[in-house]
Amino acid sequence: MTNKPWLAAYPKEIPTSLEYENIPLQDYLTRSSKKYSNNTAIHFMGKDITFKEFHESALKFASYLQKLGVVKGDRVAIMLPNCPQSAIAYFGILYAGAIVVQTNPLYTERELHYQLSDSGAKAIISLDILFPRVTKAMNGTAIENIIITGIKDYLPFPKNLVYPFIQKKEHKLAVKVEHRGIHHVYTEIMKSTKPDPIHIAYEKGDIALLQYTGGTTGPPKGVELTHSNLISNTEMCSAWLYQTTDGEETIMGILPFFHVYGMTTVLIFAVMKGHKMVLIPKFDFKTALKDIDKQKPTLFPGAPTIYIGLLNHPDLEKYDLSSIKACISGSAALPIEVKEKFEAVTGGKLVEGYGLTETSPVAMANFVWDGLEKRGSIGVPWPDTDGCVLGPGSSEPLPVGEIGEIAIKGPQVMTGYWNRPDDTKESFRNGWFLTGDLGYMDEDGYFYVVDRKKDMIIASGFNVYPREIEEVLYEHPAILECIVAGVPDPYRGETVKAYIVLKEGYSITEKELDTYCRKQLAAFKVPKHYDFREDLPKTAVGKILRRTLVEEERKKLTEVQNSLKSS
Repeated sequence: MTNKPWLAAYPKEIPTSLEYENIPLQDYLTRSSKKYSNNTAIHFMGKDITFKEFHESALKFASYLQKLGVVKGDRVAIMLPNCPQSAIAYFGILYAGAIVVQTNPLYTERELHYQLSDSGAKAIISLDILFPRVTKAMNGTAIENIIITGIKDYLPFPKNLVYPFIQKKEHKLAVKVEHRGIHHVYTEIMKSTKPDPIHIAYEKGDIALLQYTGGTTGPPKGVELTHSNLISNTEMCSAWLYQTTDGEETIMGILPFFHVYGMTTVLIFAVMKGHKMVLIPKFDFKTALKDIDKQKPTLFPGAPTIYIGLLNHPDLEKYDLSSIKACISGSAALPIEVKEKFEAVTGGKLVEGYGLTETSPVAMANFVWDGLEKRGSIGVPWPDTDGCVLGPGSSEPLPVGEIGEIAIKGPQVMTGYWNRPDDTKESFRNGWFLTGDLGYMDEDGYFYVVDRKKDMIIASGFNVYPREIEEVLYEHPAILECIVAGVPDPYRGETVKAYIVLKEGYSITEKELDTYCRKQLAAFKVPKHYDFREDLPKTAVGKILRRTLVEEERKKLTEVQNSLKSS
């Protein structure tokens, strides 16, 4: 253990240690459905759903899963944007004793197939417009049942009547799924199933969620997060936001639930504390501004690109954002100018936090109220969380100010990677979880990230792993060598750039490569720039120097910025 110098900076309102109940996560919905029965739990595009309705729908979903043969420990996938069904299915799966597998709706058939195969999911709930992709991806997997739902299922009248026509126009298809065989319709499940209580034996250590994260080497891995992991991190969040009141806050639900940050800080936190969620299925800055103005959210977890987009919207001044009192930004570094401008516009506080999928996800943050705030810092460890900086191969913390790998201990740290004991073993050192991020700690216990040990790219809050893109590029017959890197981008934080050497006698355009990649990769992974070169920088043993290329881009950006300042 470290001596935890950061505890001296804690405001008196934040306990340094908390008590965590040994209960399954879904018990919090059961409690809130009784305590806040008629309070709005979910606001979705003009439709309000109470905690009582939320709870009953989750029980119906759980009962139906059991009828389909789902038992404790089975995996059930969710492939939905932020909508009532996403929240209902999440807790319904837990009530049934199963494990949630969150799946990004942007995934291609190839990416979805891998995740369904690796997790061994027996069932999936998906949007109707994704149905063709799911049916193709399920071949060779353990999927036995597909539950289909649509955005219109929870739209108020007359939006529910108009939406199918909009959908048909946008997606060039009208989806009709009949209730037979392995295909099931969500609305029929809600009509035909009773919300009977379900009792599943719970043991501490039971897994609640498999959250997939990529890696710079090898395929994506399923992070095992237990009920205890998620409960502890959400209780830490509650302690950090000590000026909030149970049952009285409204949380802006822009962060997708298929990302662990949105799942914990919006979905689980709201259910645990009895708060209202305002859900947006497809992020649109104009829609977000309207919802903030009308729904008056008080809490707004997000990512820098979200805040930047809102601040730069031409209609910003037409909307009232003054209800917002606290925001914790994650997924990427928060620029100081964005923080200051957003706080000026809202009158609330915007601070940077830090975490990973493997830490449920938050491990550190700056103080929202009171407490010392330091520019450029990711903050200090949360209650019951220990942090340090380790040197290569060492389990002893480095001295203050020395750069090494940031490591974490705490009740929110994962139990391991699904069916990957070797990867699990490599990610821990003497009980410390190795984050892969390089940084240092100052004399007050504040941490700073200086670089990523791993080559992961964070573009608009999405984790992008170069090797996955490189493997797709290398499959193209025209490509001899390639490497992918994250390069600075004023809006996305980082953007994906591919450096390519073509085989002799071959030619290909950027447009052709873009079309090729979009068939193989989710849109956020597709390179935004292609740089065709005669050769790539390499080490003496032939390893391509990714960092050299990134430094070239940073130098170019600095030169452009300097020329603009001097002009």
